[in-house]
Amino acid sequence: MVVPAHNSFRDLELCLAALNHSTYPYHECIVVDDASTDDTAKAAEAAGCFVIRQKTNTGPAAARNAGAAKATGDILFFIDSDVCVAPDTLRRVADHFAADAQLDALIGSYDDRPQQADFLSQYKNLFHHFVHQQGSDVASTFWSGCGAIRRDVFLRYSGFSEDYKRPAIEDIELGYRLKADGCKIVLDKQLQVKHLKAWTFWRLLRTDIFDRGIPWTELIWRDTNMPPDLNLQISQRISVALVYLLVLSVTGVAIYFQGLYLVPLLFLTLLLMTNYWFHGWTLRKNHGRQVIWIGLSLAATMLMAWWHDMTAPIPPLLVAMAMLFLQHRFLINRPNSRSKTIYSRLVGVLTGGATLYILSFMPLHPLVIVPSLLLIVIIFLNSQFYVFLRGRHNIFFAAAAIPFHLLYHFYNGVSFMAGTILHWSRKKTPRVKNTKQATVSTD
Repeated sequence: MVVPAHNSFRDLELCLAALNHSTYPYHECIVVDDASTDDTAKAAEAAGCFVIRQKTNTGPAAARNAGAAKATGDILFFIDSDVCVAPDTLRRVADHFAADAQLDALIGSYDDRPQQADFLSQYKNLFHHFVHQQGSDVASTFWSGCGAIRRDVFLRYSGFSEDYKRPAIEDIELGYRLKADGCKIVLDKQLQVKHLKAWTFWRLLRTDIFDRGIPWTELIWRDTNMPPDLNLQISQRISVALVYLLVLSVTGVAIYFQGLYLVPLLFLTLLLMTNYWFHGWTLRKNHGRQVIWIGLSLAATMLMAWWHDMTAPIPPLLVAMAMLFLQHRFLINRPNSRSKTIYSRLVGVLTGGATLYILSFMPLHPLVIVPSLLLIVIIFLNSQFYVFLRGRHNIFFAAAAIPFHLLYHFYNGVSFMAGTILHWSRKKTPRVKNTKQATVSTD
């Protein structure tokens, strides 16, 4: 097993502790310390792992290649330092390769119980789990978060491209090269690992746009390959187009009604975002950022409502927000209380009533039907995901995820446009189908 790690002392301790509970004894663990400044290497040594210390921070692609070069086993199993394997994970991997001599690589997914309990981390990690669970069993690419590959195949294809200096799409790029030559990659949906990462809003944007979306688009253009799988399913592509139509239609209707149409939309968005803010409030000691965002959003919404003489929805909005806040405090303090269900239903009734009341202030005009229908279609296309979130948490969590999911589709479109421009603005180079140069040394 190869684990790249950079300044991940605490997560790596949990990662290696989980490995010690593995029911499969025939494995070696290689941790590549990518020039960390904390006690990452000490944690690996304390767990009995073979440690490779990189002199400079070269990124996870180079770190994994360095680990693979020192590995002695026939199967290379890659996981990230913020991932915990289940007791049977290594055995499942070994059984797959033993049962299928034609199998070149194998990938799994995150489980549906992420370590971090805050809203954004739950949403992001559950979304990744859901996407992989909906993917094709015959995988279209490789994934290094929980991925195994035969060592001879890995070396034949020169491992991960070290052009990626940050955690990006080096695993996807390797998967594209493997699939281009007909290699067999399987997605085992029961091969699940726990993700420990805590997501923040800006970290999510940076990762999804600059580390994933844009370079993945360039890869798609390089290989002229956009498989309808995982994040690239047809429904997701349609959702991106519909979100842009939604933005255009909302903008047009807002201009037509001189901003009046935006007031109830702001009320509804604020109500949905309340669940995200208060979820973080109850789990973090530093509440300053939540106070600022809630205060600014509420002030802007109330100012616009006053400007358009639409202040009637403010009292029910404030009551619903207060009830949601109390619910989060209640759930944290008494998570297993029987009265929790009664309180949640009461909050649901009040929040639903506030939502309907706010919707009654929508302008009665045929133009309003267009963005409403577009939103309904988008929600319908992604309904399985929202139902999954409803089952994993509750209806408030699923509803609060909708704005983030719409934003996800929006910046996916931005990423695709930016990646396309970057691809065509750079000097074209002929594609090398099989990279045979020895970038991964076995010495």
